[in-house]
Amino acid sequence: MTGPLVIFDCDGVLVDSEPVSVRVLVDALRRKGVAMDEDEAYRRFLGRSLATVTTAMREEFGIEADAAFLDDMRHDLYQRFRSELQPVMGIAAALDALPLRRCVASSSQPERIRLSLSLTGLIDKFEPHIFSASMVKNGKPAPDLFLHAASQMGVAPEHCVVIEDSPAGIEAAHRAGMAVFAFVGASHAAVPGYRAQVAALSPDAEFDAMADLLHLVRKHFEGRGSVPPAGSW
Repeated sequence: MTGPLVIFDCDGVLVDSEPVSVRVLVDALRRKGVAMDEDEAYRRFLGRSLATVTTAMREEFGIEADAAFLDDMRHDLYQRFRSELQPVMGIAAALDALPLRRCVASSSQPERIRLSLSLTGLIDKFEPHIFSASMVKNGKPAPDLFLHAASQMGVAPEHCVVIEDSPAGIEAAHRAGMAVFAFVGASHAAVPGYRAQVAALSPDAEFDAMADLLHLVRKHFEGRGSVPPAGSW
């Protein structure tokens, strides 16, 4: 298998969705009698799959996330997405300039990923190469999702670069044997302790402007002796 391949997380990398998602989760927990502020929700759940969130609700708070609860939360989230969701600043131009194969590997459900990308005008830049944690046994920080995406794209892990914003995603990329660049330019980067938590995981690069993505990717693959496909860098 050959590369190179750039694997993008969705929430917080392609779309600036984390503040909306966390507000919806905090509101849903409050309706169930659990008081949790947004900073704590970020620390606990940023980059985690819905399965991880529901397990924590059950084991830590004794709350069963039944179908009605999940449907209400999903309805609230999608409604807010339709009125509030924005692409990460500069991502469309960065993708248009990137002459490499790319895909999405997100902890979110496929329906939510495609809605997010459609609302922000990014869906055509990835479809059909969209992979969800629902496709593997273990979500991030396990490496399963990134390894699944690379396998489906026909690329060896060592030829992949993952673009992530969450500690769970950075850990997952490391465990998959992939390089990982931490994007810390979305709205939730202002959460206290977030940048320190990311830095402590030693990503291969850290950046806060999508305009820098092309340079970082090119530098990485040139340093490894990889030959990029035809196209303007």
